[in-house]
Amino acid sequence: MTTTEYLARPPQPRAPVRLLCFPFAGGGASAYARWQCELDARGAPVDVLPVRLPGREGRSGEPRFTELAPLVEELDAALDEVLTSPHLLYGHSMGALIAYALIRRRQQRGATLPHAALLAAYRAPHLPPPRIDSEAGSGADASSGTDTDLARALVALGGLPEALLGHPEWLRALLPVVRDDLALCASAGSTGGPVRVPLHLFAGADDSLVRVPEVTAWRRYAARGCEVRVLPGGHFFLRTHERWLLDEVAPLVRRYGGRRTVHAAAS
Repeated sequence: MTTTEYLARPPQPRAPVRLLCFPFAGGGASAYARWQCELDARGAPVDVLPVRLPGREGRSGEPRFTELAPLVEELDAALDEVLTSPHLLYGHSMGALIAYALIRRRQQRGATLPHAALLAAYRAPHLPPPRIDSEAGSGADASSGTDTDLARALVALGGLPEALLGHPEWLRALLPVVRDDLALCASAGSTGGPVRVPLHLFAGADDSLVRVPEVTAWRRYAARGCEVRVLPGGHFFLRTHERWLLDEVAPLVRRYGGRRTVHAAAS
């Protein structure tokens, strides 16, 4: 199989299903470092493939995308061979937007589709992209404010350890990634339509950035059915309540692992 910088390793050829995982804004593939082991322990046979976006972690020297369309075009080409086998997509926050846009592109050109999409902590496409507000309820857009504003807002959301506020050198490396990713989300616009795969939606009960009804609004994009699960935790329940999330993901892996590959008619 052709190798790609978007994956840390080649897929396992005998896995019954692949799970490609897309990161949240400012995050990287390491967010899913434990998933293979944890899903194995839950008896869910799967090949977990965290997606490595450029400009972070092991690809930190590469230019980042600030627009969604060219990133999705490149992902579609780079991962096409990987996506011809049975697979699922999981995306958290920004990752949910990327996963949906990739499905839309592949559906439009009649390429292989995932058995299902697992979309977490992001608003439905017809809603405005989430705005990271500064602390103390001021309502100011921290993404366009100072680094201190943005860092404190991320701490309040649970996306950044408070200890990092005392390490400006680390913030100088991290915050440009966050800003570029937020620009990418803003570039998506409100266009889009239903996808012909089941959608499994995950929302944090205490998420102050993306409310449960905003996640549930993805229902209008589900042409093959939709399920919603509300998990404990805030926007980053992927981190704080990983065990609860994987307890939900494992049965889905088992459910879809034995199904045949789905090919889309071009639309």
